[in-house]
Amino acid sequence: MSDINFDPIEIAKIDKKAPSFEMPFYDAEKDTDGTISSEDLKGKWYVLFYYPADFTFVCPTELKDLADVKSTLDEMKVEVLPVSTDTIFTHKGWVKAEGLLKDFKYKMLADHNGEYADLYNVLDLDSHLAWRWTFIVDPDGVLRGLDITSWAQGRNSAELIRKLQGLQFMRENPTLACPARWAPGSTTLTPGIDLVGKVAEAM
Repeated sequence: MSDINFDPIEIAKIDKKAPSFEMPFYDAEKDTDGTISSEDLKGKWYVLFYYPADFTFVCPTELKDLADVKSTLDEMKVEVLPVSTDTIFTHKGWVKAEGLLKDFKYKMLADHNGEYADLYNVLDLDSHLAWRWTFIVDPDGVLRGLDITSWAQGRNSAELIRKLQGLQFMRENPTLACPARWAPGSTTLTPGIDLVGKVAEAM
């Protein structure tokens, strides 16, 4: 276990520092393994994509969905890190066995003892599996997006990309806000006293 201590109540708060981590990974693209930490990701946008388990049913469809948009995420300079409580050896076996993962090219993190899932408050203590959570962290190490989905429902990478686009836009334009369903090129809002009660006109 790490000697870094966090208050679990404080871990998953939006616009607060995300907790530090260091985990082993299996690199599905290079067929190698290693270790990655939050320190290695300083100055980058990254996503911790927690999923319940290898060799399951909804999870490979989610990872296939991520594989299909990797070039877009690379262009956005976002590193997506799928994480489960499996080992790196199970990760490798799953990638080699599951047809949906034949073009999978991400580093897969192994939080095998559930240390960080517990710190992030996403660990189911009965099954020792992590719930289906997504954490978006900005280049300053601040948690900017947090999303949870029920066990049996897969996530949508298109929505992840939309959220990242909005968060990156707001980082570059801190006086503006993105309304519902915002997409690049669409209307933004400038919060202020003059906008109160007049959002319809601004849209």
